[in-house]
Amino acid sequence: MAPPSFAELFAAHHQSMVRLAGLLGADDPEDIAQEAFARLHARWSRLRDDGAAVAYVRSIVCNLTRNRLRHLRLVRLRPPEPPAPARGGEHAVLVAEEHRELLAAVDRLPRRQREALVLRYWLDLSEREIAETMGVSPGSVKTHTSRGLSALGRALKEDS
Repeated sequence: MAPPSFAELFAAHHQSMVRLAGLLGADDPEDIAQEAFARLHARWSRLRDDGAAVAYVRSIVCNLTRNRLRHLRLVRLRPPEPPAPARGGEHAVLVAEEHRELLAAVDRLPRRQREALVLRYWLDLSEREIAETMGVSPGSVKTHTSRGLSALGRALKEDS
């Protein structure tokens, strides 16, 4: 089986990288995903392991998001308004409110805890993959995940 071409890899993973950047707090997740794939493309011929391309672009997305947030911290005066609740039944309104509260609580987490939780529970990565993506040890991943879950539990309990 031939390794995927850059176009095939882009088509298969672009949307998930946009979502990853958005969940990590980026105001411009599409730009970050595009930049990550542009950097991957520049190194495409030098990749030794075809399977490493997705992990490499995921790491780029995390690093670019981290850098953008660092630079935009002074520009950001307030977080973006949550989307308006869907019109319809009472259940849809309750679900939208629960989602808003959860995303707001995730957004308030420290950066490393947020990254660990998003990579673990949204992308379903293993501790080893998360450690590689974040550039930390697996033990640090366990610590960030545990502390993040505890902080989320406390935040959601306070909001109730």
